[in-house]
Amino acid sequence: MRKIFSAVVVLAVMSLAYFYTFEYSALSVVELKKEVKSDSISKEVLQVAPTILYGIVVDSFQVEERSVQRNQSISDILLAYNVSHQTIYHLANVAKNVFDVRKIAPNKKYTVIYQDEDSLPSATALVYEPNPEEYVVFNLKDSINVYVEKRPVEIKEKAISGTIQSSLYEEILKNGGTPELVDLVADMYGWQIDFTKIYPGDQFKVLFTERTIEGKAVGVEEIIGAELIHYNNPFLSVAFDQGDGVDYFDEEGKSLRKAFLRYPVKFTRISSRYTAKRFHPVQKRYKAHLGTDYAAPTGTPIYAAGDGVITKAVYEKFNGRNVKIRHNSTYSTQYLHMNGIAKGIKPGMKVKQGQLIGYVGKTGLATGPHLCYRFWKNGRQVDAMKVDLPPSEPIKEDYLSNFNRYKSFVKEKLDKIAYPESDEEVLMAGMQ
Repeated sequence: MRKIFSAVVVLAVMSLAYFYTFEYSALSVVELKKEVKSDSISKEVLQVAPTILYGIVVDSFQVEERSVQRNQSISDILLAYNVSHQTIYHLANVAKNVFDVRKIAPNKKYTVIYQDEDSLPSATALVYEPNPEEYVVFNLKDSINVYVEKRPVEIKEKAISGTIQSSLYEEILKNGGTPELVDLVADMYGWQIDFTKIYPGDQFKVLFTERTIEGKAVGVEEIIGAELIHYNNPFLSVAFDQGDGVDYFDEEGKSLRKAFLRYPVKFTRISSRYTAKRFHPVQKRYKAHLGTDYAAPTGTPIYAAGDGVITKAVYEKFNGRNVKIRHNSTYSTQYLHMNGIAKGIKPGMKVKQGQLIGYVGKTGLATGPHLCYRFWKNGRQVDAMKVDLPPSEPIKEDYLSNFNRYKSFVKEKLDKIAYPESDEEVLMAGMQ
């Protein structure tokens, strides 16, 4: 019995010892795993993500952002970062089919990514931003290459409204619009309303889409529809494409534009009108002035007044650089004293209304920068400000039912846009 009892005791002691040994080992393994996991996490936390700028890892480099100065070239920029003339020349040749380095313009942003070598900055990349939507990378690090990247653009619908106090321009800007939107609205209604005669109390609503990058507006995509109340009369505008591109139409489906632009250039003032007798500022004698002079800064864009074919794009002694367009068998227009003719504009080329054809200058017989705009009807020069111009095409019969449905949709959206309270209404509400 004693032997059996002793054996049982020994077995019990061994079992307990085994149990505690196993439990301790298991706990040790768990703790070890926790330690390893904890150590991995801390390493992951300590591992910082690389800094990427314009798609380039810049952690081991210096970054400097600046704006292009007047008359500054890509050579001026890169020479300051110890890039050789030979490398710059090679870079310009590589860039030819991607971006013309001569088009680097003042006030545009550029970024230089460089490293310090013996306290001397050495550029590895130059990034130039010609507009908010894209940037050009000049890579100098290994083999030289140049490429253009586009930022992701989001299109958002937006609406603004207002009651005019002084001018349409000020009211649109006050309510969150941009100068670009003002120009589009003014162009859209240019033949219906004289914006020099807008009066306080006139109202507007504009429904449009806007391009945004990272939540910041970079431009107007298109106007969907608008309503302008002038002298208590509503003027509706609906954007609609009937196969020839987007145009704007009124309540009855008539085009808001004429076959010709009212003004082919955004001018500061009319410096000289069409007249049979004018004292010429250069020739110092009286002679006919068979055109309208629009004063504008050098380089201001000039647009084709209507669809047509280029018949002349030359430099002439008195007219300077000029372009002439034949619109049809009845009408022709001519644009004089250009600083430059737009790229690709040459005789025989077809152009559309609003297409860029040149830039304001003072070439030929001119004392200051302006556009002399000439207008022909049936082969005879006439006053462009007084000629009775034909309207553009109305909605075609085949598209009329689609237009009416879309017009109702746009009107419903415009009706939901409220006018902001005037300063007087806000003041009265505060006093109650």
